[in-house]
Amino acid sequence: MAFVAIVATSCTGNKIGNHIADENIPQDVTAYADIKGQWNMENIVFNDSDYVRPSEEVPGVSQYIEFEDSTYFIQTNCNTFSGAYAIKGDSIMLGDGAMTEMACDNMTTEDAIRRILPNIATVYVENDSIARLDSRNPSEYIVLKKVSSCSD
Repeated sequence: MAFVAIVATSCTGNKIGNHIADENIPQDVTAYADIKGQWNMENIVFNDSDYVRPSEEVPGVSQYIEFEDSTYFIQTNCNTFSGAYAIKGDSIMLGDGAMTEMACDNMTTEDAIRRILPNIATVYVENDSIARLDSRNPSEYIVLKKVSSCSD
């Protein structure tokens, strides 16, 4: 896999420097759900007894997904993931991209992301502040909470 060196950003935020093109992502797709911006990962659920709450795994560390234009960027407590995405209606396609592969003390969130990300198929946004990325597999999903914008 390709390695990516990306620095986690604050509210002023640096954009992802290199956009990763994915030939599997149609470039002419019109977005319906607006998920642009940074979203904290609240819950990664596989079933009622198999789930990960990133804030409980590594308290005090921001673990999030950021959607900008046609790219996504995921920051866990140790590694990053990035790739292209497209939305049409409530369908979302997350293309394969790059990730760093550092060994960490707690890789629970990363392992969950690696497990669920290839199956994410739909997105639902509630009140512009909560998003749910549903898997093709019944009962699997990611709950995201929008990060408030910083004021100038």
